[in-house]
Amino acid sequence: MMDNCRTCRWCGQQITEYSYASEQDGVFCCEGCFLGHMAQQRSLRERDTIQLALAEALAAALDARERETGMHSKRVACHTQVLARHFSQDDDWLQQVYWGSLLHDIGKIAIPDAVLLKEGPLSEDEWAIMRSHPQRGHDIIAKLPFMARAADIVLSHEERYDGGGYPRGLAGGDIPWGARLFAVIDTLDAMTSDRPYRQGLPFDEAKAEILHMSGSQFDPRAVKAFVAEEAVLREMVAMKCAITPEAYRPAGRRGMEKENVACYQAKAHRGRGYHA
Repeated sequence: MMDNCRTCRWCGQQITEYSYASEQDGVFCCEGCFLGHMAQQRSLRERDTIQLALAEALAAALDARERETGMHSKRVACHTQVLARHFSQDDDWLQQVYWGSLLHDIGKIAIPDAVLLKEGPLSEDEWAIMRSHPQRGHDIIAKLPFMARAADIVLSHEERYDGGGYPRGLAGGDIPWGARLFAVIDTLDAMTSDRPYRQGLPFDEAKAEILHMSGSQFDPRAVKAFVAEEAVLREMVAMKCAITPEAYRPAGRRGMEKENVACYQAKAHRGRGYHA
């Protein structure tokens, strides 16, 4: 039983009789309001499922286009969540951070194959095209109203804490917080991943480099969170390394000439310094 003269948070009527339904986080004056609430919750869950499926389909399309990304997009999204949850449990913000991290490179879909998949160094003009991918990605994602904050992460994911990034040269707190967290994870994944021309670094070496770049490439608070969550991230990186489809083999054993190694190196992820 409820005390008299309480107000239904759905229909606004006072609850003065026993004809109501209740749930843990609210009170309803009637069964109709309660059932309406349950139907809305079900619709929200279905909407979230559809939106997540759309985001992951876009990321999978990019992974297929780049040919060498593998699980990179989804992996950095999940790992960035570890840092994000260190600061907040707000589901809406965490969802935006996940989407922004997952779709950080979606703008590369608009980069011509001759540039994106080129085996060799990029020319100055080609670099200009490549560096347009954050803006292109933002333009794609910003058209989805439910990804407004995620679009800001996409636009800012190549910025540096010291202002040396692109496309806008943002620095410090002007960079969206989610993008600052993502920057640490993106670099961690790049450094600990095998490439055709070199083996991924051990976690401890990657950690040392990230600590070294605190205050320049990375927000010190993001790095501090990285250290605090080290045990979880270390385990996640180990899991990634354990399921790498093709183990690293030195270039010589692959029958690759030195110049071919250079081509692979130039073809690697063209963004932050440690993607290669």
